Amino acid sequence: MITHLNGKLIEIYPSHAIVECGGIGYWVNISLNSYSKLEKEENVKIFTQFVVREDAHILFGFHSKKEREVFQKLVSVNGVGPSSAMMMLSSLEIDEIVESIENADVKKLQSVKGIGAKTAQRIIIDLKDKLTDDVFNFNINSDNSKNKSKFEALSALDVLGIPRKTAEKVMEVVSKDYPDAEADVLVKETLKRL
Repeated sequence: MITHLNGKLIEIYPSHAIVECGGIGYWVNISLNSYSKLEKEENVKIFTQFVVREDAHILFGFHSKKEREVFQKLVSVNGVGPSSAMMMLSSLEIDEIVESIENADVKKLQSVKGIGAKTAQRIIIDLKDKLTDDVFNFNINSDNSKNKSKFEALSALDVLGIPRKTAEKVMEVVSKDYPDAEADVLVKETLKRL
């Protein structure tokens, strides 16, 4: 899978960008939020999600890992496709989406074109425990290896189907017992205590 593109921004439009990497130009669908952050840059790093459908192979691009994670969570909801997720990321700020889900603000989600009441409710029900600001507060590019290990461990537990809030509570205790532990140790110890 293509996880990011690091190259020269050749063209940019509100809906897509063309990024040249190693002599190859990649067409990447982007949100309006990404467009506003990328339009002034010449060399860019775009985080990507590659979607394969019967009729197309599509590369979606995001200005940050946070935006990509929100996209991935949104498309995991039954009835929300990549186009709807990109419409949400174009219509609302990332923090607004997260806040709307946490506060069960159906009207705010419904303000996005193509998102009806039932879809908004489904998004809230499916993502309320999976999309917390705490995940995004970890700066995974920092030198702070504790935060990086904790972020990686929480991501692994999320993939294993452990509810985010439950994993966080148990990991707080584990982190005190194992202050300098790597992600794999944190995951194993957290699973033992669940």
